[in-house]
Amino acid sequence: MAERLETAPATPLTVDRGWEAAPAAAIVADGAGLIRALNESARLLFPDAAPGRPLAGAVADWLAEADERRTSEITRGEVGERFIAAHPVPHGDAVTWWLVDETDVRAAQDALAHEQERTAFLGEASAALLGSLNLERCMEVAARLAAEHLADAAMVLAPATGGLYPAVTCVRGGEPSRGRLEIDPDELPGLGEALQGFPPVPSRWLDPDAAPRWVLPGEFGPVGSIVVTPLPGHGVPAGALVLLRSGDRRSFSEQEELFARLFAARAGAAMSAARVFALQASITDTLMRELLPPTLEQLGGVEFAGRYRPALDGERIGGDFYDVHSVIDGDAEESLAVLGDVCGKGLDAAVLTGKIRTTLRALLPMAGDHHRLLGLLNRTIAGGHDTRYVTLVLASARREGATVRLRVTCAGHPPPLIVRADGRVEEADTRGSLIGVLPEIESVSADVTLNPGETCLMFTDGIIEAKGGPLGDVMFGEDRLRQILSECANMPADAVVERVHMLAAQWIGRGDHDDMAVLAITAPRGQHLAAVGGHGRGRYTA
Repeated sequence: MAERLETAPATPLTVDRGWEAAPAAAIVADGAGLIRALNESARLLFPDAAPGRPLAGAVADWLAEADERRTSEITRGEVGERFIAAHPVPHGDAVTWWLVDETDVRAAQDALAHEQERTAFLGEASAALLGSLNLERCMEVAARLAAEHLADAAMVLAPATGGLYPAVTCVRGGEPSRGRLEIDPDELPGLGEALQGFPPVPSRWLDPDAAPRWVLPGEFGPVGSIVVTPLPGHGVPAGALVLLRSGDRRSFSEQEELFARLFAARAGAAMSAARVFALQASITDTLMRELLPPTLEQLGGVEFAGRYRPALDGERIGGDFYDVHSVIDGDAEESLAVLGDVCGKGLDAAVLTGKIRTTLRALLPMAGDHHRLLGLLNRTIAGGHDTRYVTLVLASARREGATVRLRVTCAGHPPPLIVRADGRVEEADTRGSLIGVLPEIESVSADVTLNPGETCLMFTDGIIEAKGGPLGDVMFGEDRLRQILSECANMPADAVVERVHMLAAQWIGRGDHDDMAVLAITAPRGQHLAAVGGHGRGRYTA
């Protein structure tokens, strides 16, 4: 610390009226630390200061210490509730301290920094809340963020389902706790209204002592203040947010309540989006179950197997389809196998696929007459607003002893291929018109007999038109399909479709392709067992 110079007793300086009336406080101190002069603003700021008196004891300690160090830098400190910046101006052995009041500037800077922190928090909160489309996860994130940044504890409630309110509670520094509450929300004033989307009740109107026990986390202690605010959603309320502050903390201010509502708006939007996504996903799964290809098995002593691959690997449905229905014709059990290809691909084609499959199921009583069934289907499709068409192949299969009798009818579709036991591959002699294009259709059916180990393969043009090879521009083709099938003699139906599907996929590689579907009907190499007691049609072994 610098030593003070030994000087004669200070004598007051003569100052002009402008300096005396300056809005900024000014104090002149000599080398001995004595006040030489001060203006009116300085006297108001430091009532004990006067010419001839030492700075120490008359002004703030931080200012007296700065003068004693004879610093040339700006020094800042507090005087009462004001924040002052002291600017030194040396002249000779004396220094004039100009004291600038920065209280309002500092308050504005603090307010700006606070708002920037809040804005940054809201941005981070939005990202965290929208990072998951799972409703429970959104509620957990909202409760944790609210407890950490807005209060000492928080509860997020969603609208009741089945009489129970999904709720997540979190205490600052702890982990969220999920539950389903059987409660009366009106026990906490304002909560019932908040769950219905009405404006929040000011916290000063809520009595913390009246809060029901189910609102308070375990071991939380006395509550000093409560905020209840709605969580607005997309058109309907998403729930409510309850903020709790412990008894030894100050109450929520109006600005804090307003900020809580800004946070609640973001949390509500995220929860509402998660709820909508969950609803749409549930609806999609329900509808898609009706559009997915069925799992095939042996029916009436006949083996059935199918494989399907949509045009887009990320999708599960498209325009190709197959079905196998059991049809009772008198005392004989007959199965109707259907394989079709709707014009187009993706969801639009899948919607028409669903309509066609439903219509065919309704027309099963006419399955014995293929031409009539196809004619009725044609009128149904052509009479609608959809301009798409469909190609089909029908196969009625019936076990007769060790053989399987087929009646096959094509409608604008590639004829099925027959794989004989000796490896020969034949084409079924059937043809017909597209479905959904002309008012009337034409069709020619073919009768085919399958001996044990022989297979009838139905396929869509996505198989034979699939492009691949070394340069990716060569079609798979019917000749290549025939060659593959010639190697599938005496193989079970499931093995045949698996081999065709696998080799077609290898041919395509990572290239683009259309929907692909195959359906095999095989006469099993097995024996017929009579029904126990001589009743019924019995069953067949594999």
